[in-house]
Amino acid sequence: MAQHDHNPTPQAITVHEQSRVLEVAFDDGAVFRIPFELLRVYSPSAEVQGHGPGQEVLQTGKRQVTLVHLEPVGHYGVRPAFSDGHDSGIYTWAYLYELGRDQEALMREYERRLAEAGADRDTPMQARAKAGGGCGGH
Repeated sequence: MAQHDHNPTPQAITVHEQSRVLEVAFDDGAVFRIPFELLRVYSPSAEVQGHGPGQEVLQTGKRQVTLVHLEPVGHYGVRPAFSDGHDSGIYTWAYLYELGRDQEALMREYERRLAEAGADRDTPMQARAKAGGGCGGH
């Protein structure tokens, strides 16, 4: 039996509105400060993840997003509501742990995907929906 079967359980979850991070202290001693932006762009919801590999919807303009509500889901996770209205993602304890543990690599991957799309962390979502290049509106 692998030793990686431990299901981490949070001992404490704190929403830091000023610094826009979700602090999660797990029972194995790990404490993660996960930026709201990272939580939002890696939402496990179908709206963000799509319905299969390659179907992911790149989220942009989420740097300033805040967490307006955090609802427990059973004994296995939470469902955050974000200031942009997104509230369909259920984050299991294991997923929160992964996001916390891997946040630097995940942020680099997110920034790489933004660059590939010709966007950045502050590009509004609807601006990206318009097809074609150029700087429309100038």
